[in-house]
Amino acid sequence: MNNTQIWYIVKQSAGNCEIISSKETTENNEPSSQERWGPFSSQNEAIARRVGLIRSGKCQPV
Repeated sequence: MNNTQIWYIVKQSAGNCEIISSKETTENNEPSSQERWGPFSSQNEAIARRVGLIRSGKCQPV
């Protein structure tokens, strides 16, 4: 059994971006119409990418 989590950045309707794990995406079945970045191998990598998305104006800070 593979316990490795994959992380994604998902843009919410309010414009901010949330970091979610692959486990959360299968549980929530989020609509594909949302903008999504990833997969990332670690939560730290996803956080760093979210900072870049905020700086580039694609996401709003929380």
